[in-house]
Amino acid sequence: MAVPKRKTSRSRTRSRRAQWKTTAPALVPVDAGGRTVQVPPRLARAVREGRVDVP
Repeated sequence: MAVPKRKTSRSRTRSRRAQWKTTAPALVPVDAGGRTVQVPPRLARAVREGRVDVP
């Protein structure tokens, strides 16, 4: 396992962590139960087959 040669400063660590950002998932329209709902692509098939309840 890699071991750092020296301690990383607090400001360097925090500025690196501050760059992390999340993105909203892309949504696709799916017909389920007589209505169209927006769900992430990875859930589209499960919603169409009725395995996932959508509010």
